[in-house]
Amino acid sequence: MLPHRLSPITKLGKRCVLLGTLLVLLTPWAGAETPAAPQADVPPPWAYPIDPPGVVAPKDDGTLRHVPDSTLALTLSQVKDGFVSPDWHPGDHPPMPGIVVHGNKPAVMACCYCHRATGTGGPENASLAGLPASYIIQQMADFKSGARVTALPLRAPQKNMMALSKAATAPEVEEAAAYFSSLKLQPIIRVVETDTVPKTEVHGWHLADLKTGEKEPIGQRVIEVPEDLERFVSRDSRVQFIAYVPTGSIQKGKALASTGDGGRTVQCAICHGPDLRGLGPIPGIAGRSPSYLVRQLYDFQHGTRAGISSALMKPTVQNLTTDDMVALAAYAASLAP
Repeated sequence: MLPHRLSPITKLGKRCVLLGTLLVLLTPWAGAETPAAPQADVPPPWAYPIDPPGVVAPKDDGTLRHVPDSTLALTLSQVKDGFVSPDWHPGDHPPMPGIVVHGNKPAVMACCYCHRATGTGGPENASLAGLPASYIIQQMADFKSGARVTALPLRAPQKNMMALSKAATAPEVEEAAAYFSSLKLQPIIRVVETDTVPKTEVHGWHLADLKTGEKEPIGQRVIEVPEDLERFVSRDSRVQFIAYVPTGSIQKGKALASTGDGGRTVQCAICHGPDLRGLGPIPGIAGRSPSYLVRQLYDFQHGTRAGISSALMKPTVQNLTTDDMVALAAYAASLAP
C-alpha cells in the first residue's frame, strides 16, 4: 500500500521528535525530576463504552424516518444497511466514490455508514473530514498489519476496522482517503464544563442521554452524547453533540498543551500546529470528539496503538494520567476545527 521509503508522516514525525527533544533540553525546567509514569490501570469505561449483551434490537415496522431539511425517507432497515450510506443532505458534500457510499460486499462496509457522508463520525469512531490522505492511508495500513488495535478488543467499531482493512484494496483505500481529506470538518461538538451530568446509557457503542432529568456527578469523565439520538441512529451527519467535561478542564488542558507542564508532556503545537488544526501530514485534533481523543491517548500510552505515529506520541503520553487526558481532550475539542 505504501512505497518502501520513508513516508511524509515518518519524516515529519522524526522532525517533531527532534524539535520536542530540543525544547526539553533548552527549557529551564529540563533538569527537574521527571514525573512518575501513571500506575497500571484499566481503560476508562466511559471512553470505551461496550453495548451490553442481550439487548434486543428494535424491529423494523416499516415506518419511514425523516430528518430536518431533507426530502429523503428511509426505514430502519435501510439506515442500518452497512452497505448503503444514508445521504440525507447530498448538497453538503462532493460526489461520494462507490467504496465510500456502498463499500464492497461481503467484507468492506461502506465508509460513510460509520463515518457519515460528511466525515463527521461520532463518539464511537473517528471523524475523518479534513485528515491528510496520507495519514488515513497509513492508519488503514496499521489496522491491516495489526500495529493499531485497541485496549478493549470487544468494541465493534475497532473490530470492524481491523477486519475490513484486510479486505480493502489499495485503490479503494486511496479513493476513500482522497474523498475524506477533501472535506472540511464541521463544528458539531459543544463542550460544556459542569459538575453534574445527565444520567446516560450505552447505545450503539457510545453514550446516550436517558432524558429522565436525573443528574449525577461528572467526576473525572467526558460524557459525550448526541443532542438528538434518533437522528444520530438515522446516520444524519448534521447531528450536534454535547461533550460534558469537568469544570476547569479546558484551561488545564490548554496549559498542558501549550507548556508541557514542566516536562509532564510535550507541547501539542510542535506537531499538530499552533491552532491544533494539523501541520502537513500530521492530523488536526481541534474540534474532534473528546471521547475518541482520550481513547487514542490511552491506546498510545498502553501500546495498543503502535503504528508509525506511536514513537512520536510516546513521550507525549507516557506520564499522563487519565485526568490529564480528559483535560487535553476537552481543550482540543473546544477549539474550532
